[in-house]
Amino acid sequence: MGMLELRGIDKVYRSHGRPPVHAVRSLDMEVGKGEIVALLGSSGCGKTSTLRMIAGFESVTSGSIAVRGRRIDTLPPARRKVAMAFEGYSLYPPLTVRENIAFALKSQQVSRSEVSRRVEAIARLVEIEDILENYPRVISGGQQQRVSLARALVRDADLYLLDEPMGQLEPQLRAVLRGRIKSLLAEREMTAIFVTHDQTEASALADRIAVMEDGVLQQFASERELKDRPANLFVASFIGEPPMNLLETEVKRADGGFRLSLGPDVAFDISGDGLDRAAQQALVAARRVRVGIRPQRIAVGEGAVRVRIVSNQWLGDQSHVAGECAGHLLIAVIPNRVAARPGDVVPFALGPRHLNIFGADGVCIRHAEVS
Repeated sequence: MGMLELRGIDKVYRSHGRPPVHAVRSLDMEVGKGEIVALLGSSGCGKTSTLRMIAGFESVTSGSIAVRGRRIDTLPPARRKVAMAFEGYSLYPPLTVRENIAFALKSQQVSRSEVSRRVEAIARLVEIEDILENYPRVISGGQQQRVSLARALVRDADLYLLDEPMGQLEPQLRAVLRGRIKSLLAEREMTAIFVTHDQTEASALADRIAVMEDGVLQQFASERELKDRPANLFVASFIGEPPMNLLETEVKRADGGFRLSLGPDVAFDISGDGLDRAAQQALVAARRVRVGIRPQRIAVGEGAVRVRIVSNQWLGDQSHVAGECAGHLLIAVIPNRVAARPGDVVPFALGPRHLNIFGADGVCIRHAEVS
């Protein structure tokens, strides 16, 4: 049994005179005690609706939500033992920053001295100890966001929900707070779910990442698995910076396997021995499939594939080299400078073992080998 269990969650928004919006579709998810999970996706993918249903600020159209085995989707927010930091802050204007942070502790019968100790400790962690006596109306948006975050993290709760918790902060402060918050959550074995559209933030904070699109959970896994073993084309194209190169190929039978042709001079030979039965059947039935290769898996300056360079950018710690090959654009990421100019023809190495293969329905039927 997980700390949090979502079973068959659907959320449909209905308004008079407009077609219904199916924001979340048949969502199943289980989160373990002390686990930190990111809900990652583009705007409108259903991640915030999911968070608000767990908190109780949105009703569940169908399905169930349980925390510690106790069903909570029928309970009011105050009885769920869930703490939430809102993207819109939602601070109490008549109360000082100190009083806003301490507000939730008063209902938990915490002593005055303990309240003061905990408020000051969490204020130091998010660097707002110098504004504790100020009111929300006179502090900046970034400070308000940190107050909202502190107010959630100071509580004793079964579950901590954070909606874009650091979206308004400067990059340097955001990087510092990520590390501190990660340590706090881990030390206290706090179970946390946070919404973000920032892959860097998801990777830095989360043990596992739930990738969502169009209300559907596409894959729920560690960052490493999302990159090395994407479930489908969406995850492959969404995760990673730059994203995976996706190339359409023609499928042909070959001795003991298949030949995936990118063009008249570029083809990948895939041994049948490395494919399970379902993958073999999918390739037999398909005329064309997509193959994907991470930019970091392409070697520049060696290999049999000839690529005409389009751009070559040095970013201070790596080169992003883009080139045209058989009508496709390929991007390679190299940890050193590359001596190539636009228009040059340069060899690229695209090893078949580094290829992911996606079937006609977009599902990955063969993952790249991890070296």
